[in-house]
Amino acid sequence: MSFTQSHLLGIEPLAPAEITAILDLAEHYVALNRREVKHAEALAGLTQINMFFESSTRTQASFEIAGQRLGADVMNMAMQASSIKKGETLIDTAMTLNAMHPDLLVVRHPQSGAVDLLAQKVNCAVLNAGDGRHEHPTQALLDALTIRRAKGRLHRLSIAICGDIAHSRVARSNIQLLGKMENRVRLVGPPTLMPARIGDFGVEVFEDMEEGLRDVDVVMMLRLQRERMDGGFVPSEREYYFRYGLDAEKLAVARDDAIVMHPGPMNRGVEIDGEIADDINRSVIREQVEMGVAVRMAAMDLLARNLRARTAEVMA
Repeated sequence: MSFTQSHLLGIEPLAPAEITAILDLAEHYVALNRREVKHAEALAGLTQINMFFESSTRTQASFEIAGQRLGADVMNMAMQASSIKKGETLIDTAMTLNAMHPDLLVVRHPQSGAVDLLAQKVNCAVLNAGDGRHEHPTQALLDALTIRRAKGRLHRLSIAICGDIAHSRVARSNIQLLGKMENRVRLVGPPTLMPARIGDFGVEVFEDMEEGLRDVDVVMMLRLQRERMDGGFVPSEREYYFRYGLDAEKLAVARDDAIVMHPGPMNRGVEIDGEIADDINRSVIREQVEMGVAVRMAAMDLLARNLRARTAEVMA
């Protein structure tokens, strides 16, 4: 398979062929995960450490299950009780971990660039599980797999990403991935929730939901990330839902077979109507969760192959 990376730190370094390689292998793991015996040996004998400096449910559980199903020894570090809280620097933590000889390090951190810094200081493969407002590559990959399975392709689609773009690492990673795969990407939301220099992103920008959703194939809603806001970005949640929350009336202008996505956790009645979120004919939100395990299995498998190949070269 065409995948040469030592780490998975973001979508930006990935070539389209590498994205396709991850998604193709993930298809194999979707089938494995639906079997009665969900076990493989791709990571047998390897150690995976999960370091989540921010709270997480879906991503952390997904990485843990992925590692266990591939046969890795998986350890979740309790970062709330770690030496970081006692004043230890991130680099010192990296050096400590490196001395334990892990093979895969999965990291979520509130500061953009922190995961990249760790990757420079350790000898193992590092996977970015979300760093600040920067990137969340495995979320974009699982979204891509979900779209490809629902639409039969991952190119020349019209995709609307709606809501809090400014604070969303999910949006950034998806914009990059979907652009690399030749899709038409629209960003829809209030100006206060759009990033600076949005014109550099190679996307179309809409302030009105009806205009932004017209004839799109995919509607991707984003969570209002109030924990990253330091001011009045929206007047009220009620007003936000009225203008930008996805309901049946707004969805009606999209294509009849348009799918609805959300990375979770959802704020029902704020970003999305509960009936739309649960609509089995339009919503693929549950499928996104399932694809997350398969994509993370594929990413760790490919990184482990490259790690073993480099080790073999050194030993030779």
